[in-house]
Amino acid sequence: MQEVKYQQEFLVGFQKEAEELIKLHWEEIAVNKDFIYLNPCWESYARLEEQEKLKIFTARSDGSLVGYFVVIVNPHLHYKDHLFASNDVLYLHKDYRKGLTGVKLLKFGEACLKADGVSILTINTKVHQSFDPLLERLGYNLIERSYSKPLLEL
Repeated sequence: MQEVKYQQEFLVGFQKEAEELIKLHWEEIAVNKDFIYLNPCWESYARLEEQEKLKIFTARSDGSLVGYFVVIVNPHLHYKDHLFASNDVLYLHKDYRKGLTGVKLLKFGEACLKADGVSILTINTKVHQSFDPLLERLGYNLIERSYSKPLLEL
């Protein structure tokens, strides 16, 4: 396995190459796949990037994309003096999950966000595919639970 490099990227260089990995990600962890289909709104991502709110961190092996950590940065509605970053998507190809690739990707993203003045980073995980022990080892605390309910008739 090649050495993995971590970098911050822009949407224009990430989008096309990410499509295959995003599909693997959706197939592995999405819920309600019988009626919620993968269809990223790239226009909205582009608008967020224009507003400097979208941050894309990647892991590449021999130049090929093997993981991504995408966050949205905003002043918090309750705490306007602070920037909060919330992860949008976080994925690492199965072939790179052993070892420290995921940890290094998260730590790289954390360092970049800290340098940008972000006060709090929140990461959500799917209950059926959580990596809570890893997050706890990295100093994250469980602070909230989220519930979902389909409202469309199937």
